[in-house]
Amino acid sequence: MAVATEGGKTLEIWVDADACPVVIKEILYRAAERAQVKTTLVANMLLRVPPSPYLNAIQVASGFDVADNRIVQELSAGDLVITADIPLASEVISRNAHALNPRGELYSVENIQERLTMRDFMEQLRTSGVETFGPNAFSAADRKSFAAQLDKFLTRYNAAL
Repeated sequence: MAVATEGGKTLEIWVDADACPVVIKEILYRAAERAQVKTTLVANMLLRVPPSPYLNAIQVASGFDVADNRIVQELSAGDLVITADIPLASEVISRNAHALNPRGELYSVENIQERLTMRDFMEQLRTSGVETFGPNAFSAADRKSFAAQLDKFLTRYNAAL
């Protein structure tokens, strides 16, 4: 049974796949099959996805924000985008879609501006020469948090059917 959005359109999941951890992609492959949700991975490199009527990969030209722009161009209101890219998440939210970080944080109208502000602040620090260090290594807790948030999201939409 396909998952429907609030407007009756079938939910699609879009994945900003260039930097998406493999373990997250594997969770998404299983979720796409289980929930029968079309899931499209977009990257500037060739991606192989398991054979499935619910999985698709799109290769875009390399370049700054090319994959992000393709996702924004293709998504519909209510769709879910998997991304750690905060400006992309902001654009997704502005189009009445949903954005989920691979670490399990669901971006929202309430928290996206704070995330953008922090991202810009950290970028200013880096350009001024301050060593800011990157994010923590991806952990089992991150994987578990992502899987739980994705399941919660899909369950909410299944209940709407």
